Amino acid sequence: MKSDDKVSNYCMFDSQLLTSFTSSLYVAGFVTSFFASYVTRVFGRKPSIVAGGAAFLAGTALGAAAVNVYMLIVGRLLLGVGVGFANQVANLSLLSPFSS
Repeated sequence: MKSDDKVSNYCMFDSQLLTSFTSSLYVAGFVTSFFASYVTRVFGRKPSIVAGGAAFLAGTALGAAAVNVYMLIVGRLLLGVGVGFANQVANLSLLSPFSS
């Protein structure tokens, strides 16, 4: 935390490590969604869903067992991989209220 008295509460923390922690999930999910389409095309939807679930499980386990911020970041990266796979293989027509 900065010791400057003129820092507002909005910008109280200025840490690249905390920024990496926050954005790691989103960046990993974005990048993985492109690769997940290839995996789904080659192996099918079921293995893609299993791979995403395994990534969620590994990311959650690593986050729960984390002893430092770096382990949390790696756990969030794995969670992002799970999000990327889940975004890619979800059948959106089932979620739409306008589907027939």
